Amino acid sequence: MTQTNSSIGIRQLLDMQKQAFIEEAAASADVRMQRIQQVIDMLVEHKEALCQAMGEDFGGRPAVFSLANDILGSLSSLKHARDHLKGWLGDSERPSVKPFDMFGATAWVKYQPKGVIGIIGTWNAPLFTLLSPLACAFAAGNRAVLKPSEIAPRTAQVLAEAVAKRFDPQVLAVVQGGPEVAAAFAEQPWNHLVFTGSTSVGKLIMAAAARNLVPVTLELGGKSPVLVGDSADIANAAERIAVGKSLNSGQLCVSPDVVWVHESRLQALADGIASQYQALYPSVTGNADMTPVINERHHARVKAYVDDAKARGLTVLEVGAAQAGADRRLPLALVINPPAEAEISRHEIFGPAVVLRSFLNIRDAVAAINAGERPLALYYFGSDETEQNWVLDNTLSGGVSINDVVMHPALEDAPFGGVGASGMGHYHGREGFLEFSHARSVYKAGNHDPRREWGMLPPYNEQFAQMLQAAVTP
Repeated sequence: MTQTNSSIGIRQLLDMQKQAFIEEAAASADVRMQRIQQVIDMLVEHKEALCQAMGEDFGGRPAVFSLANDILGSLSSLKHARDHLKGWLGDSERPSVKPFDMFGATAWVKYQPKGVIGIIGTWNAPLFTLLSPLACAFAAGNRAVLKPSEIAPRTAQVLAEAVAKRFDPQVLAVVQGGPEVAAAFAEQPWNHLVFTGSTSVGKLIMAAAARNLVPVTLELGGKSPVLVGDSADIANAAERIAVGKSLNSGQLCVSPDVVWVHESRLQALADGIASQYQALYPSVTGNADMTPVINERHHARVKAYVDDAKARGLTVLEVGAAQAGADRRLPLALVINPPAEAEISRHEIFGPAVVLRSFLNIRDAVAAINAGERPLALYYFGSDETEQNWVLDNTLSGGVSINDVVMHPALEDAPFGGVGASGMGHYHGREGFLEFSHARSVYKAGNHDPRREWGMLPPYNEQFAQMLQAAVTP
């Protein structure tokens, strides 16, 4: 098992992979596919142990969700990269420099691996946030070192053992440890660094990477809004919001955080979400189908948001009831129109609670969304295509799902990533391949150089000056 707990050890591992990368030169398409296939085979072999570990880390996360989200989600990314990377590898021909193109000069862009990619995952999707970007990193011909979240230590341990069983650490390795190890990891001179997590920690990661001018991909989060247009089917919107919010008990970076709806339909939507969620989870405490909040700190954090709303006298609709101290499962809390200073308004919820806000005109809701940070996801419900397109044109988010929530990250042939406070860069599909590749411009001269005979070299003549003047056109 590769377990490294010091900055020196991490650096030794990085240097070892960099040297191996240099000695290998460009990995062939077959080698890249074989490495991706090794990860696929590893997941298939260890799926039960990994699902069990994730269940233990969460204190009862349903194995079916771990299988769907982390095992099959990762396999989808890996298989897409494996099956398409040969089509991504070719050089891209470009127009050459005029007038030298008339004498045989050519140009192209060559996509080359950057080298060694450091990938820091998060606890809420402890495999997917490591292995989905790894699929693109391997497709681009890189080597990688993974840093799983210490908040999911059992999953990290099983993954480290599985990786060590199948991979030479010169190709892929796992580093385990707490925040101090993560900080040391971020300080290394990687050829590219990927981080998934909170915006606050993302700032620290970017600052650490900047000291070595390491390019970063940051997958963060934010208060992902839902806009329910007047043309929306309220029953359908309520069901899909309830289903989306229930996934991992809201502990997803693209989970709906704030739902906007016309004031005349606010109560109907709130009642609909509550009814649909109640049907999914008739009970809370001990419900094996419900994912607990990951640990006591996050359980207390989410509960504090809801308690603050209650203390302010706000309308809070709770779906179900939890037995205090029995486990970390919480009922879904719907908080109606909280003020900006409320705790639940100020922070990304990342748990089983959601804010409902009313509007008189959807343009006011869009203005309020645009006044805040750009979120990782935005959702729109409605059948009015004119309004739908207006929303798309007048908002900016990492990605969008229309008439559903939490679905666009599953698009393997489209980029997944944030913008502004919700992150930068992306993975999935060819865009992910490009993220971990260096686009290298190449110019190749023709057999004849006309510059001297055209008076383009010193000593310059008047004919050349006139030619340049004639070229200056609007």
